[in-house]
Amino acid sequence: MSEREQYTPGPACGAQVRKDGEKWTLILVRELRHPPAKVWQALTDPAHLREWAPFDADGSLGTAGATVKLTTVAAPALRVTETTVTRADPPKALEYNWGDFQMRWELEPIVGGTRLTLWTNIGHRFIAMGAAGWHICFDVLDHLLAGAPIGRIVGPEAMKFGWQRLHADYAKQFGVATPDGPSQKERTN
Repeated sequence: MSEREQYTPGPACGAQVRKDGEKWTLILVRELRHPPAKVWQALTDPAHLREWAPFDADGSLGTAGATVKLTTVAAPALRVTETTVTRADPPKALEYNWGDFQMRWELEPIVGGTRLTLWTNIGHRFIAMGAAGWHICFDVLDHLLAGAPIGRIVGPEAMKFGWQRLHADYAKQFGVATPDGPSQKERTN
């Protein structure tokens, strides 16, 4: 059995939600056993992004002011958006928009690697879905950085790898409804 076939995401953790009026922000934190410069390359280089991210980039995201087309992978319809990198401070901080999503990445050196934090705005109805999807993407990123790539897992294919469990677990943690039923808060009222 291949490493990809054996992959199962770990427990739903490392995510939180911030609400500011109608605006919701998903914050995901992952500690990676790799130096910031290596993680930075995986966040900005199109060849690396093709291995783990939910979009393809037609150029590097590593330079402030760069204009890059991002193509969402495994979406029901072709979705290409053009973005301008608004902040690139290698290997510490990266900011750009992916369609309607503001993407802010921070890389903090820690003993033995990097603490990677992603802040992204997302509609509250989709926040648990986003957390589950990024959780799997971060797992795939970790495998890639370790030199044992398992290939990008996004869109409908993520269903084969425990996405539903992650989605339900994050929905419970965040107290939001899933398409299957009421939110945690609604059940306790």
